[in-house]
Amino acid sequence: MSTATLPPPLTRKDFQTDQEVRWCPGCGDYAILAAVQSVFPELGIPREKFVIVSGIGCSSRFPYYMNTYGFHSIHGRAPAVATGIKAIRPDLEVWVATGDGDALSIGGNHTIHMLRRNVGVKVLLFNNRIYGLTKGQYSPTSEFNKKTKSTPFGSVDRPFNPVSLAIGSEATFVARSVDVFQAHLKEVLKAAAAHRGSAFIEILQNCNIFNDGAWTSLTEKDARTDHVLQLEHGKPLIFGKNRDKGIRRKPDGDIEVVTLGNGISASDLVVHDAHHPRPSYAFLLSHMEHRPGFPTPIGVLRAWDDLPRYEDVIHSQIDQVIAKRGAGDLDKLLHTGDTWEVK
Repeated sequence: MSTATLPPPLTRKDFQTDQEVRWCPGCGDYAILAAVQSVFPELGIPREKFVIVSGIGCSSRFPYYMNTYGFHSIHGRAPAVATGIKAIRPDLEVWVATGDGDALSIGGNHTIHMLRRNVGVKVLLFNNRIYGLTKGQYSPTSEFNKKTKSTPFGSVDRPFNPVSLAIGSEATFVARSVDVFQAHLKEVLKAAAAHRGSAFIEILQNCNIFNDGAWTSLTEKDARTDHVLQLEHGKPLIFGKNRDKGIRRKPDGDIEVVTLGNGISASDLVVHDAHHPRPSYAFLLSHMEHRPGFPTPIGVLRAWDDLPRYEDVIHSQIDQVIAKRGAGDLDKLLHTGDTWEVK
């Protein structure tokens, strides 16, 4: 009879390192780190199977504080490094920690191509609407007319909408949460972890040093109920302090905010379908907050798991070629054709 015993379950402490966490006091990064360290033990995945990849920025210190494998790569290149890891080792759980500047400016191309390929990588995009590490320059998500050290008279750029960008890249999982909404953030992280393909999670967070109050209209207790729409698959789009507002389809296919009552009921509202195979519905939701009177949606906007993963297609192709041509000989390949010796 076997006397082998199962290893004890992992805890949050197992994912903490001995490194001093060095972010500014009050930074939203602490809340995100706490959420990730709480969720990872619940996934039932061995700790040595996790890899955290980052680029450059405040968020990119993340690998130092996670007791897993990790790479602190170069500016904007985390998606490329993560793609390489996942392609060669599909069995690993690869997560990217990045910021709005790192992922959407110098790393913009890497981000969109990783998403369109459906690489099985989970992206945590920390969005504080500012460059924090370099001390307060405007970023690709900063508001129009934002006054910063690099735009003293106000930015003239139109900001990126990260979830719209991800949906436009046809990412198969796109979600949004907020650093201080801990219970909600953890649920979103669990949903992303369960998704097989690319998962993109925008996490709205505060930078209390260089952009304090970045998301006050959403996080203030008295404001959040009227300005935040929490998406739940299969449920009507209802929000408001008294749960008396909703989103309804117009005859032309657009959406509008309506007040329940006077002949309008929940049955008239849009029912959230996170699993819709086409991204157009999720894209429509992603633009709500830019329209007067509309709330900001949080939760899972899209979760469609029917597209093959990039790494699976690669390995299938390799297996087919090997079956047809054999395993190959690297030494023979290197000495095929014109070669020369340098002395």
